[in-house]
Amino acid sequence: MPFSRRQFLQQSGFAAAAAQSAPAANDRIQVGVIGTGARSHELMQALLSLPSSQIVGVSDAYTGRVARALERVGKSAKSYPSYKDILADKSIDAVVVATPDHWHKTMVLEALAAGKDVYCEKPLTYRSTEGLEIIAAANQTGRIVQVGSQGISSLTQMKARDLVRAGKLGRVTMIRAAYNRNSASGAWIYPIPPDASAKTVNWDAFLGSAPKRPFSLERFFRWRCYEDYSGGIATDLFVHLCTTIHFLMDAKAPSRVMAMGQLYRWTNSRDVPDTLNAVLEYPEGFTVNLSSTFNNQLSAEGNFQILGTEGSILLGGGMTFQREKAEEDNRWIVESWPSKLEEEYYKNPKIRETELPGTRKPAIHTVSEQFQSEGADSTITHLAGWLESIRTRKSPYENALTGHRAAACAHMVNLSVKQKRMVEWDFQKDDIKA
Repeated sequence: MPFSRRQFLQQSGFAAAAAQSAPAANDRIQVGVIGTGARSHELMQALLSLPSSQIVGVSDAYTGRVARALERVGKSAKSYPSYKDILADKSIDAVVVATPDHWHKTMVLEALAAGKDVYCEKPLTYRSTEGLEIIAAANQTGRIVQVGSQGISSLTQMKARDLVRAGKLGRVTMIRAAYNRNSASGAWIYPIPPDASAKTVNWDAFLGSAPKRPFSLERFFRWRCYEDYSGGIATDLFVHLCTTIHFLMDAKAPSRVMAMGQLYRWTNSRDVPDTLNAVLEYPEGFTVNLSSTFNNQLSAEGNFQILGTEGSILLGGGMTFQREKAEEDNRWIVESWPSKLEEEYYKNPKIRETELPGTRKPAIHTVSEQFQSEGADSTITHLAGWLESIRTRKSPYENALTGHRAAACAHMVNLSVKQKRMVEWDFQKDDIKA
């Protein structure tokens, strides 16, 4: 059941955010990009397709990335020696923060203080407590903060949320979600540019508040592998899953998390686990199973399952809604009774009334509906939503609070693995319970 981008955007009230009509050149939102790694280049490419913005500045700790960014963006942009120079430029309206995780809080807070609106790649935080600082700063300054888990701006996830809200799944009690990879690149062992050296890489600018260590190209270009700069699988992958789960289920945060993780295979390239399993319990009345391994490539099809009493949703390569086949068959039980009672069971409806109410429903034939989106991908629509929020001054869904809670799920998982205990959420202070 394909549905067009225009139809669904109009239905969801998101059309304005994704509108492609170009404003006057001097009315464009002037954007500075802090950090120009691989993901940042995808974001820049998406921004270039949105005429309501203009990339005017870039900065990075590796000169090669800056050169490629200027090549991609064109003459409208210039390089800045550091992110602080971008923040000091009053002509820049907003910034994209696409740096290693340990830099996010510092850069976002400084950007807000400088009067900039912010798009921060996920996870919003390196430590959970940082989220409360960012929320407070965003509220105090009145600036827009949007976090970059773009999946929730996809048409399939919007449609899935509509189905959940309409009660099509009945009561959702379990969600299973996984990310699996089986390649060096999938495990973040990225190629290192041949010209990378102490002359082209600003090591001190990369380290920032992280522990001081000797110059290392592996740490610089493969930073997700190291706890000094990243939360590994949980903050890189699980945070996407939790963002979607909160979006679909209108949930805030898990009340309890229990997780286990180990480093099995890629032992010489990292200090974060390559296999992770977690169970999250939500007060809204459902449990989540999250898993990821970098040792087996399992198809994405059906790896994200929202399971309800009346139906299920499978996300991955589109979306499938499947009605639940609910059918009671007590024949094998009744056949153990005396034969006269067995005969009476099928003849006398009053006997069957002794069963639990609602347990003997008519059979529901399984019916599947396939949904495929058309048009721009979710990164473009997510950034379009950010630009629209900047113009309207209306908070996006994935604001600082939402981003904080999604990242906190990842931090709870990592804390549970490290401390080998169940970790709880404090709903009063909106942070991990001490």
